[in-house]
Amino acid sequence: MNNIPTVTKNLLIINVLMYLGTIAAERYNIDLSEYLGLHFVLSEHFNAAQLITYMFMHGGFTHLFFNMFAVWMFGRILEQVWGPRRFLFYYLLCGIGAGLIQEVVSGIHYYAQVSSMPPEAVEGVLSEGAKAMSQHLNFVDPAMASLNLTLNAPTVGASGAVYAILLGFGMLFPNQPMFIFPLPIPIKAKYFVMGYALIELWSGIANNPNDNVAHFAHLGGMIFGFFLIMYWRKKNRGNGYYYN
Repeated sequence: MNNIPTVTKNLLIINVLMYLGTIAAERYNIDLSEYLGLHFVLSEHFNAAQLITYMFMHGGFTHLFFNMFAVWMFGRILEQVWGPRRFLFYYLLCGIGAGLIQEVVSGIHYYAQVSSMPPEAVEGVLSEGAKAMSQHLNFVDPAMASLNLTLNAPTVGASGAVYAILLGFGMLFPNQPMFIFPLPIPIKAKYFVMGYALIELWSGIANNPNDNVAHFAHLGGMIFGFFLIMYWRKKNRGNGYYYN
């Protein structure tokens, strides 16, 4: 751990500690994701601080492992190039941006669902949905159950910030060859990043009801990362420096 830059190291430590804390809290029937996961803005469980706290919550060991592996592999390189303050700002801003995009997408889903449901069914979800979700229950009616998931199921994970890190690596080192299993030959980082973005876009548009992944949040992190890097490049050129 001594050769890992400070911010990257602390992000790894905080995420692991939060995951262990989540497991410990479950033994006392406390679901930390109910408080720290990002809820839709109309949910009674929503608060603005969740736009930050949700980044440090994960839905399982595999979710945590792959996100932290990407932070370790690519985040430490960005931190070495940018320095700790700029890297931390990038990580947090893109994570918040991913959360905001997720809120917008949830809003679109919410109003689309509400428009096709009887008012009494919507009122039932609004009044009883949060309580049911806190007890790990949901409505029998499929439309009400789907609306309740949109309204009260939390989003957790650092994936939005992680996808921004991948985007940053691809923009800083576009021609860096990468070996990606199961491809037999290396591909350039820029194609790796574009491929991931296209997969997330396709998956988000497909909107598989059994796919419990916030694909548009991933894209949101990349979008915020792209515009932030382009802003930094323009600013650095204006100061007589070049950013590569």
